Amino acid sequence: MKLPVLLDCDPGIDDAVAIAVLAAAEQIDLKAITTCAGNQLPSKTYANARNLLYLMGKEQIPVYQGAQKPLYRELLIAGDIHGDTGLGEVVLEQSPAPHTNKSAIQLMGELVAETPGIIIAATGPLTNIAIFLAAYPELKQNIQRIVLMGGAYYGGNLTPCAEFNIAVDPEAAKLVFESGVPIEMFGLDVTRQAQFYQEDIQRLSQLSNRTGKLLAKMVAFHGVHSLQPVLAPPDHVEGMHMHDPCVAAYLLQPELFTMVPVNVAVETKGEYTAGCTVVDYYHKTGRTPNANVAFAVDRKKFVDLVCNQVAKLK
Repeated sequence: MKLPVLLDCDPGIDDAVAIAVLAAAEQIDLKAITTCAGNQLPSKTYANARNLLYLMGKEQIPVYQGAQKPLYRELLIAGDIHGDTGLGEVVLEQSPAPHTNKSAIQLMGELVAETPGIIIAATGPLTNIAIFLAAYPELKQNIQRIVLMGGAYYGGNLTPCAEFNIAVDPEAAKLVFESGVPIEMFGLDVTRQAQFYQEDIQRLSQLSNRTGKLLAKMVAFHGVHSLQPVLAPPDHVEGMHMHDPCVAAYLLQPELFTMVPVNVAVETKGEYTAGCTVVDYYHKTGRTPNANVAFAVDRKKFVDLVCNQVAKLK
């Protein structure tokens, strides 16, 4: 039986790799992609999702555009990391697939209603999912789980304590984590371990397909524009952090990751801490665990899985 999956994303370089892994997987039934604002403007993330699927020969998978901005806050994008197109310096051919005539939220309502046991994979800010859960509370029982990239136990990448996806829309993240839907969280604690080194990027570039070569070019751009650890020793080599592909890899090979059940709360009001995920690793609060959080990954097997999946595409 294939796993029915809805992917909500904001492509985005690492989202592009996650899309490739899921689109190529025989054990995944990728029902649709919904897009949100985040790594780039909403018009660009929508176009990127469509054009990436066309590149990969998977343009039959429909793409639906979602919220134009966070629930309450002004839109914040990561163009400095993902480039003006959202895909580094890569400009993709425009997809000829027809545009969809429903919003992401409408699609979510219909798809979840007709697909009991569906998995929602989320690799961007959680705005669309929060709106869907608020609009269709009766459909929560149809969602098997939400597998998301976001948050951190230790340290952020947008602020000292907040990871980008959560910090963009903390109110949406709070709603999702308090929804009662089972959650599996892949935060910076594990995604910073899921690194692609230069030899891994070269491995992608040497695949015989065009998708591999263009993804390698994107990932190389992302690595150049990512911050290096301040306290690293002089001979340290930091790889490219493959954040979003962790979600895709977990759906295919969950044994690659070490998961810990904990309670996760989202801070929305702190002057310095808005967007922080408060991960109760030592069970100090007495709150019931509401998420399985990833803390370790087998990096070499992760790289193998990503490269092997990408090799299956056009």
